[in-house]
Amino acid sequence: MEKQRGKGLSFAQRIYMPRTVGLGIGSLSVGAALYPLQVPAWVWALLLFQGFAWAHLAYQLSARSHFPYQAERRNLLYDSLSGGFWVAAMQFNPLPSITILSMMTMNNVAAGGLRLLVRGTAAQVVGILVAWGLLGLGFTTQASSAQVYACIPMLTLYPIALGMVCYRLAIKLSEHKRALSALSRTDSLTGLLNHGSWKDLLHLKFHQCQQQGCHATVALIDIDHFKAINDHHGHIVGDSVLRQLSAELKLNLREHDLSGRYGGDEFCVILPDTTDAAAAEVMERLREVLSHYRNAAMPDLRVSLSIGLAAYTPGFRDAATWLDAADKALYAAKRGGRNRIDIAAHPAPPVSPGSVAPGCATP
Repeated sequence: MEKQRGKGLSFAQRIYMPRTVGLGIGSLSVGAALYPLQVPAWVWALLLFQGFAWAHLAYQLSARSHFPYQAERRNLLYDSLSGGFWVAAMQFNPLPSITILSMMTMNNVAAGGLRLLVRGTAAQVVGILVAWGLLGLGFTTQASSAQVYACIPMLTLYPIALGMVCYRLAIKLSEHKRALSALSRTDSLTGLLNHGSWKDLLHLKFHQCQQQGCHATVALIDIDHFKAINDHHGHIVGDSVLRQLSAELKLNLREHDLSGRYGGDEFCVILPDTTDAAAAEVMERLREVLSHYRNAAMPDLRVSLSIGLAAYTPGFRDAATWLDAADKALYAAKRGGRNRIDIAAHPAPPVSPGSVAPGCATP
């Protein structure tokens, strides 16, 4: 309910400015067309209310409603009904009538699409019938120069006001799209790249290294005995350990390093322009920092990391073999006693057709 109310209020706020501008300057067009007709005083009073009070009242009605969106849709229909009334009241004076109806049609389409356009048109017909019943039927085929000039503000300022609303809405939608895109690429617990996004970047980095011959190192990081942490201390403590590791990754890595949560208690990092020796220094700092992590609720908890590193070499066929090398180094670190870093051996470069591999003789 609160979410729907928030959307309705946002809808009413977007319409508030175009309605205020449109009715204010639109009353000039209508007033110029009514002046030669000697209409009753109550018509002028209604025009003043419509031009300078209704926009503010309409917003208050929507804002105070339990269902602001529905209230604002009713306000838009009233706008259309009053538009039809004023067109008939000024006896279908060509230029003011076309100006009022076209601007109102544009507003209905922008606010509610085809459905509101149809309902708004029906409301305009009702407004015309009401004006005929109260003021009689009449037609004016000529527009004076004063009436032409009175329509100019409506033809220029109102489209600008409506365009500004559409522009702001487009900017907001673009921001929401970027936020959703970021969420789809991010692990919700740690705020790092998720598995799929990180692997996509690994493929890009592999091809870049392959084409440009640049250095890069992949690190796979595993929290030692993480299942035991969850079993003995609970998942809340386990989640805090995961968040702590992700926070330390953000603090200890460079801005262009790419860190992600590979899955469960396993994290992954791409360190561009970094040799395995330099990457080992970075990972050693990370391992040391995590060894000092303490949880106030569990003072006996200790955290250690096993880390596998694999620097890019032309010997890797694809990104998967590069990642597999880091994975093998990680498991070597685990087999070696955990709480340590292991570096993958460099594979031999692939042998191109027709060349002779080292240590082999041609047949």
